[in-house]
Amino acid sequence: MSVKYVASARLPTHWGDFTIHGFEETETGKEHVALTLGDITGAEPVLCRIHSECLTGDCLFSLRCDCGPQLQAAMQRVAKAGRGMILYLRQEGRGIGLHNKIKAYALQDTGADTVEANVQLGFEPDGREYQICKPIFEHFQIGRLLLMTNNPKKVAAVEGMGVEVSQIVPLHTEANVHNEGYLAVKVDKLGHLK
Repeated sequence: MSVKYVASARLPTHWGDFTIHGFEETETGKEHVALTLGDITGAEPVLCRIHSECLTGDCLFSLRCDCGPQLQAAMQRVAKAGRGMILYLRQEGRGIGLHNKIKAYALQDTGADTVEANVQLGFEPDGREYQICKPIFEHFQIGRLLLMTNNPKKVAAVEGMGVEVSQIVPLHTEANVHNEGYLAVKVDKLGHLK
């Protein structure tokens, strides 16, 4: 899998001044971005969050998931550290797309959990892929990470592409009445860290 670097620009946020870098998958044209802060070159591990797009959680502030709060917490941690990266991957709904995610929400409204809903729609419980990260890490010459995640599948994928995960940095957020079941399913059925 390969990407084409597109452009970089300053991105001031509530937490700090990031730089946003655009990348395009050469085979599909799918667009991804990396947010960097500080000097991420050198041998020291880079604090990093690999975040899959979640329009409903990240932009529309849905309480059904923990995606938006995780993204914000990761940006805050990078800003506090003064050095790090957020990779924002365009793979909505664990890889099923926005409209199928809305269909999955409808199934959840009638009693299915998030894994059952994806399977009922004919998808894997989690169809996200992380191989696109490899050429982005290579672009920045990053070989070691402090990876902000609760997902062991993500750790295995990163290590499988030859990038060392020096430390797993858990990224827990507060549960609410709308996402308690969702968070439990991530632990019980998808193996996420508590």
